[in-house]
Amino acid sequence: MTVKPEDTVRPEDGDRILRDNFAPWVLDLGLTVEEVGNGTATLRLPWSDRLAREGGGLSGQAMMAAADTATVIAVCGARGGFVPMTTVQLNTTFQRPVKDADVLVHVEITKLGRTLAFAEVTLTAEGGSAPVARASTVYAILG
Repeated sequence: MTVKPEDTVRPEDGDRILRDNFAPWVLDLGLTVEEVGNGTATLRLPWSDRLAREGGGLSGQAMMAAADTATVIAVCGARGGFVPMTTVQLNTTFQRPVKDADVLVHVEITKLGRTLAFAEVTLTAEGGSAPVARASTVYAILG
């Protein structure tokens, strides 16, 4: 699907989509939309001691929630705005710990159909080059 320029979702639109459509506990993660493209998105998960587990590493639950949320924003970018959707599958592989660094969550939609969207997600600690985690997601588009 090609999005017309007038339908393009901007980062500030992505932040509004977050505020208007996500549960308070997701908003508590502090996610911000850095970039949104036609089938891509990059969100920032800011470092917080509240999200660290014993030993000081960022919790996997926070990173999985960030990957899940970022996929919604990427689908919205590909569709030209918010549409109701739900997670069908989220598979995450953690590769290294994150300590004292924001995480950039980059999503690429690999297939966007009428009722399903498939995406690959790469999470990288700010300033690092190697991924800290990877995820694949499948979403059912409800509207």
